[in-house]
Amino acid sequence: MTTSTSSERPLRIAYSPCPNDTFVFDALAHGRVPGGPALDVTFADIDITNGMAERGEFDVLKVSYAVLPYVLDEYALLPCGGALGRGCGPLVLTREPDADLTGRTVAVPSEKSTAYLLFRLWAADTLKDGGVGEIVVMPFHEIMPAVRDGKVDAGLVIHEARFTYQNYGLHKLADMGEHWERTTGLPIPLGAIIAKRSLGTETLHGLAESITASVRAAWDDPEVSRPYVMAHAQEMDPAVADQHIGLYVNEFTAALGEDGYAAVRGLLTRAAAEGLLPPLGPDALEFT
Repeated sequence: MTTSTSSERPLRIAYSPCPNDTFVFDALAHGRVPGGPALDVTFADIDITNGMAERGEFDVLKVSYAVLPYVLDEYALLPCGGALGRGCGPLVLTREPDADLTGRTVAVPSEKSTAYLLFRLWAADTLKDGGVGEIVVMPFHEIMPAVRDGKVDAGLVIHEARFTYQNYGLHKLADMGEHWERTTGLPIPLGAIIAKRSLGTETLHGLAESITASVRAAWDDPEVSRPYVMAHAQEMDPAVADQHIGLYVNEFTAALGEDGYAAVRGLLTRAAAEGLLPPLGPDALEFT
């Protein structure tokens, strides 16, 4: 889908079809942000966009915060548009309550997702005898059926699965976000918006302002965004879509702010100290 508000070439952007992303970008993608850039939109799940970022394929991308150390030479972290908050972390689900994951098979949505990074930090703190067994990567919408059907012992789930896992007869073994918030006091960083540094400072700042304006436009009149949200929500119940938006689109989406940046730095610094990610340079997160 391409929209145009100027004579400049559209920015190639990829984000997920999930309700929080379509809600955030609805006004901008449809040319309703005055002075906003034209967008050429591609929909892709987070594991795909993480790979796109590593290959430098798009101008603007929604990615996992966990992929930032691999891409910040080419991309800048934008101070808005992403997913970061409280009470919104990934869950570990099992068929039986209080299951022991030691040596067990766990399905995850991506090995470079923030969800998996939070899981590894949780496992390092809580599991004995070397942690879990095999890690299996699969699309997030296949994880709950796989746990229910016994194809894997547990699943790490994200997105609207927080609201629907009981429909599959599953149990919440642990909440990665609760563990993160309890041990750090910081909000939970999940997904980031990045843009190529080669676009130039003026374009990057204009893009950030336009994304913030798009978020605020969606808040001001949520019904305007509903057709776009539901058209891409993969047959999701509208009430679940509303819960999804309410959880993942918050004040940190409009502006990361001091607490948001502290959370991102905290996650990446701790992960680097544990040997899970490469270390970041001192100014890697700066947006100039």
